[in-house]
Amino acid sequence: MEEIKKVKNIVIGAGPAGRLGSFELGKLGEETLLIEKKYIAGTCLNEGCMVVCALTDISRFIRSFKRYNEIGFIDGNISFDYKSACDNIKKTQLMLRKLNQEENESVNNKVIYGEASVEINDEDKIIVKVKLDNDNVLQRENVKNKDYDVYEAEDLLIATGARPFIPNIDGAEYALTSSDVLSLKEVPSKLNIVGGGIIATELSNLFSSFGSEVKIIARSEILKDLEPEIKSYVVKKLIDEVDIHENTNVLEITENSIITDKGEFEGKTLIATGRVPNSEIVADIVDLNEDGSIKVNEFFQTSNPNIYAAGDVTGGITLTPYARKEGISAARNMAGYLNKFEDIIVPQSLTLDLDVSFTQKAEKADDGENVEDVIIPGLGGPHAFWRILRGETGLTKISLNTETEEIVRASQISPSSIDDTAYLAFLMNMGITKEDFDDFLEVHPSTDAYYKILKIM
Repeated sequence: MEEIKKVKNIVIGAGPAGRLGSFELGKLGEETLLIEKKYIAGTCLNEGCMVVCALTDISRFIRSFKRYNEIGFIDGNISFDYKSACDNIKKTQLMLRKLNQEENESVNNKVIYGEASVEINDEDKIIVKVKLDNDNVLQRENVKNKDYDVYEAEDLLIATGARPFIPNIDGAEYALTSSDVLSLKEVPSKLNIVGGGIIATELSNLFSSFGSEVKIIARSEILKDLEPEIKSYVVKKLIDEVDIHENTNVLEITENSIITDKGEFEGKTLIATGRVPNSEIVADIVDLNEDGSIKVNEFFQTSNPNIYAAGDVTGGITLTPYARKEGISAARNMAGYLNKFEDIIVPQSLTLDLDVSFTQKAEKADDGENVEDVIIPGLGGPHAFWRILRGETGLTKISLNTETEEIVRASQISPSSIDDTAYLAFLMNMGITKEDFDDFLEVHPSTDAYYKILKIM
């Protein structure tokens, strides 16, 4: 009979929610075991945001080099080795995984790698069985003495994230997903990206800058969450090399083409049509939502009060910072420090040649006669000066409720938009009004146009 080890808290999944949740438990002095199937730090570091950021650094360098060539003060050519870039990204990822593991272990947490399964035994105890991955380079030597471990947990946090959604299309097995970006040996000469959201747009920008002939194929329209003026700028000036096909249905995918109701297009296909929660691990134990995500209450408890869930596996807003916040909140509840997770204004972004960031206080349905829009071109500050000659410094839009003088929505395309919009969302959560900006003094030079708009409104 296998030995069952008793543990106060078990966290399954070491993405943003699980990693920060387990770290919070450790800081609170709670005995915690963190179990990760493959790579610590989850989709963000290993397949998502950080990969996009790394490749965007290269993409921006290439585009800047071309811009300086066109202006005439730099002359020459550069070549790009995609496989070498990916190899060096992987080296960097390994360094960051080690640091993330050491961070968790620094608060006396135990971290192990393997595939976990969960069951409730006859005594209503939570049993977690782990098929250990002893080939993982980060698996500690003191774990590598058996193939399986079995644990009994007082409380369990499921933070298993999500995976790319594969639509029911003939030949979908020939398609790539965002998870395959680092596995490509070279840049495809032609690439068809199915999807119209942020991931599809970011990948289209990257591969078009690397020399691919890129098409976006969207069932409806692309970037539906953006303000019309912001979307227009993105399409016309930031991904202008991409051939966009909106309101187009995919009929079939082949090994080297995609067949749509608008015709057949040559090239490899990459599917970026959203994500599916990895909830199967407890699907027969706790209640799920209609979309397959785990149903939780305001304390992140599932239908089993000793099983919690946080992050993308619970659906809703699937953003790394939001998942971190959820994981920390769930951990505090597990440790007995009850706190409710309140809805907040959330900033979002697209990582393109210029960062595109946006946030909003209310749904557009709340708009009325009291909402005033102001739009101005981006400022010509740091990282934007050499865009002035081509009129490509970006765009900023703010929507203000003229009765309350509170910001309703804000969008910015600029080199500093990610930081600017994050701080503005924080201030909006605090109820800031335009009058509060009267005494705002910016650091100069800056490309933040929010303060400028608010001072002139």
